[in-house]
Amino acid sequence: MCYYIDPGTGSMLFTILIAVLGSLVYLLRNLKIRIGSLIRRDRKAGSADQVIPLVIFSDHKRYWTTFAPICEELEKRKQPTLYLTESEDDPVFQCGYQFIRAEYIGEGSGAYAKLNFLRARVLLSTTPSLDVYQWKRSRDVSWYVHIPHAPNDITLYRMFGIDYYNAILLSGEYQVEQVRHLEKLRDLPEKELRLVGIPYMDEMKKRLSAKTAAASGKTRTVLLAPSWGDSAILKRYGSKILDALLKTGYHIIIRPHPQSYSSEKEMLDTLMAAYPNGEQIEWNRDNDNFDVLSRSDILISDFSGVIFDFTLVFDKPVLYADTSFDKGPYDAWWLDEELWTFEILPKLGMHVSEENLSSLKEIIDQCIENPAYQEARDLARRQTWCSIGHGAEKTVDYLMEKLGNLAESAADVQKQ
Repeated sequence: MCYYIDPGTGSMLFTILIAVLGSLVYLLRNLKIRIGSLIRRDRKAGSADQVIPLVIFSDHKRYWTTFAPICEELEKRKQPTLYLTESEDDPVFQCGYQFIRAEYIGEGSGAYAKLNFLRARVLLSTTPSLDVYQWKRSRDVSWYVHIPHAPNDITLYRMFGIDYYNAILLSGEYQVEQVRHLEKLRDLPEKELRLVGIPYMDEMKKRLSAKTAAASGKTRTVLLAPSWGDSAILKRYGSKILDALLKTGYHIIIRPHPQSYSSEKEMLDTLMAAYPNGEQIEWNRDNDNFDVLSRSDILISDFSGVIFDFTLVFDKPVLYADTSFDKGPYDAWWLDEELWTFEILPKLGMHVSEENLSSLKEIIDQCIENPAYQEARDLARRQTWCSIGHGAEKTVDYLMEKLGNLAESAADVQKQ
């Protein structure tokens, strides 16, 4: 008897089979590691040397800007730290630290297999969805700490993105309220929440202060830097907004969200082919966005955190796209309150919609020349950027405080 399996079902079954086989390989490999670890643990009778005090995990080199000022502060305090990264060319490898050891752990499943059996007291990461997808909490990691990589709503992560961290380092009181609200709705234990500021923005501010002012160009430069997903600019407007930008005659820089290169590759490839690099247009993919932000006179975005890098550090105006944001995939779906991002945006700049794209040049000129947005930028700084200039210091204060508390607890257990 013959059975017919349609190509879609066959592909799905093949994918499942590969995933099962891959999981078995990682399971056996990690079982071997676990057995070896148990044997060594028996030999050393629980020696403290077996546990790494502090680990930083980065899932991509683009987050080096988030971790660099924290690493500098840890190095200054001579705190031994293991930096695990999924990028073989992560900038951390060029730093020559004495107290921070960097290690490339591969990508995807291989990296998470190592993380899932990690032995450490404290782990710091900006990666969401711990214990939701492949990355599971290790039974031998005492404390997981999350630090955001953008200074806006903590609920703009995909669903359940922060639920299973022990602590979150924040920069605004409204973020604290959002986390506590989610915990109550989901019946979760309260996390430790600490307001520390935004280390990477502090560093950008210092770099900007030290930067020699560049001569003003003959034409204005407009930066289009959206988020990614169905509610983001490029997905919603595509060629319409690019055509409108080119008609302004201004120099246009397009900086897609890094996730777009994988999650929206087909759409992005089509746009990049239709609008190639040229005299008026450039596509930017720098790991560090400082240069492109400093070169631009105005930013066009949607709900991306880069809005706040641009307005709060570089003190420049923005245009925000009316993309009818869909909260469905995000933690924000659980909250009835308006997101802080969308409350502050109308005060920081002007909105762009499909209806007014034909007047984009006039809107850009008006937004740049209107002094009224300065007061709103000052308000936003007060609300979302606490401890300006001290973010790395306060972050490391918390980490070392937690390390001390956990070490004391471990010592008490050994005495019993």
